[in-house]
Amino acid sequence: MSSSLVLLFLVSLTELLLLVVVLVFFMRLRRSETLLNTLQEKQESLLRNLHFNAELEQELVSTFEQRQGELSRLNNALEERIQEVNNLLKQTEQVSRSPHFLREVILSGRRQGKTIPDLATSTGLSVDEVELILDQANQ
Repeated sequence: MSSSLVLLFLVSLTELLLLVVVLVFFMRLRRSETLLNTLQEKQESLLRNLHFNAELEQELVSTFEQRQGELSRLNNALEERIQEVNNLLKQTEQVSRSPHFLREVILSGRRQGKTIPDLATSTGLSVDEVELILDQANQ
């Protein structure tokens, strides 16, 4: 009987050890399951953030394209304005160099009391030319 008791004791001990091993395995399995769930939640959060960032990037690209279009349109308008101003400057230069305009500037300046050298300097003419214009006006 003693051998059967020893055998029974060994079998019980083995069963007890197997039960402990199963419990440890179960605890590790639960821990792994928790870790896996946490990783899955973080992955879903990362995917949501990536999707949100992709939408923001698309919005930025769209806004950038709109701004580029607006800048291009403004640049074209500015080029047209530059051309208009250049044309006006050319016309102004032509008018300011016309003999009639120079004559009016000289006569108006003389009425305001400016000297002949001052008038010659402001019009770009020589003193003799200014005197000739004033003499013709007095006749």
